[in-house]
Amino acid sequence: MVGQLFLYVLSALAANRLGRHNQVLMSVVLLDANGIKRAIARMSHEILEANQGADELVCLGVLNRGWPVAKRLAFALTQIEGTTIPCGKIDVTSSRDDEKADQSDETDIPFSIVGKNVVLVDEVIFTGRTIRAALEAIMKHGRPKSIQLACLIDRGHRELPIQPEYVGRSIETERDDYIFVKVGEIDGDDRVEVRKAGESNE
Repeated sequence: MVGQLFLYVLSALAANRLGRHNQVLMSVVLLDANGIKRAIARMSHEILEANQGADELVCLGVLNRGWPVAKRLAFALTQIEGTTIPCGKIDVTSSRDDEKADQSDETDIPFSIVGKNVVLVDEVIFTGRTIRAALEAIMKHGRPKSIQLACLIDRGHRELPIQPEYVGRSIETERDDYIFVKVGEIDGDDRVEVRKAGESNE
């Protein structure tokens, strides 16, 4: 009896170790640095095709990580068209409806958006609430001709009727999964990671 109990304990410990090991393996890299670069290049061509060029085109990145993605997208558009595409950043904190309002505002749009085709850029679209807040924040700065949405990652689970026109990568996720978009300007490297719910961040 003691021998059987000992074997059971050993089996349980082994299963526990294996479970932790499997959790680590379930955390995968969806896009590496080159994958992010290719996704941005593809979106830039789609944007230019949809707008028949770069006339009246500007980019606005949602803080925090949508801003570096927007700068890269604007740079790619500039390289293709040979004309500078202005790029600004939009702070949605004071316009959110799902968090306590914060009056701080780090928005910086050093150009007019009136009559422009604005490409709003974020790194991930999830429920759509961040984008709703961004649309409200943008309209405080004038009335653009159009607002088009570009997102590096679309993970689904929308709560509002908001869909991006341009997507770097769509992925099916569980609602509690984690999507980590890392950008060199903030995190030191470029990577998109998908981590299943309940896994450690370590």
